[in-house]
Amino acid sequence: MKEVKIGVIGCGAIGREHVRRLNNLVAGASVVAVADYFPEAASKLAAQYPGVKAYKTGEELIAAPEVEAVVITSSDESHAGYVLEALGAGKFVFCEKPLAQTAADCEKIMEAEQKAGRRLLQVGFMRRYDRGYAAMKGIIASGELGAPLMIHACHRNVSQAPGFATDYAVTRVAIHELDISRWLLDDEYDTAQVLAVRQSSATKGDWLNPQVMMLTTKSGQRIDVEVQTDGAYAYDIQCQVVCENGTVNLPDPAAVVTRANAARSFPILTDWSQRFIEAYDIEFQEWVKALQAGAPTGPSAWDGYVTCVTADAIIKSRKTGVPEKVELVEKPAMYR
Repeated sequence: MKEVKIGVIGCGAIGREHVRRLNNLVAGASVVAVADYFPEAASKLAAQYPGVKAYKTGEELIAAPEVEAVVITSSDESHAGYVLEALGAGKFVFCEKPLAQTAADCEKIMEAEQKAGRRLLQVGFMRRYDRGYAAMKGIIASGELGAPLMIHACHRNVSQAPGFATDYAVTRVAIHELDISRWLLDDEYDTAQVLAVRQSSATKGDWLNPQVMMLTTKSGQRIDVEVQTDGAYAYDIQCQVVCENGTVNLPDPAAVVTRANAARSFPILTDWSQRFIEAYDIEFQEWVKALQAGAPTGPSAWDGYVTCVTADAIIKSRKTGVPEKVELVEKPAMYR
């Protein structure tokens, strides 16, 4: 199969990791260009890999003739602009979450992709490629446990970078639960709400922590998500789907068990990149294979749009104190 030549916009931690992954682990892919808001960061990264060119801007990278597909790992506020630029150039694009910061920008992206006449975009919801979540999806879809009724989930973090804000608990943290829950249940959301709970003294900033988010689907399923953004004992992701005839739980990552000092213990990870490192590897391998076959098949612009609208409803609920409707535009045929 023809090798896919990729340009990466954003040379921060996740951008550097993706360049390493695409060049060293993913078959059928090679990174040929990088760009960053800070040109020296792009130059430094490019120098580590033979044949990689550093561009001064993301727009220049997108326009480069050698770049066939674009990976966007830049700051959240830049995503929509780069995605629209890439779609306008007719190039495949992989955008880390969030797809955009407003529902209006997500709608513009869907319109641009429909104008192109085929799917070009994939959103980086990597949990869909985690083996544990994939196994849960298979059991639910088989029907062996009956219809799914509810989800109990939690997302716990050890710490946050300076500048973290209350809304980020939704748009940067729980956004993964917003996507994976609707994927597991194969249903769209109807209402969204956030509940105030006793606040943790371990929080190092002035944002709300923890928060509990409640969602209902069109068919009446309910999802509750506990989000701790700071001061937790580890980076711990839990998910239980309650069905009519049983439950299915997300497995913990494999770890050795130690017996010592009259205790039995095993380590829990503290970093999100290590918890889902294999999922990222699988995600990008599947993306490249799909591009070689003609079009991406992973999370779409519609999925990015739904999480954006749902996040807006949750944030609004925190201000109104009541559940808010998740109001979506009609789903375009391309994404059905």
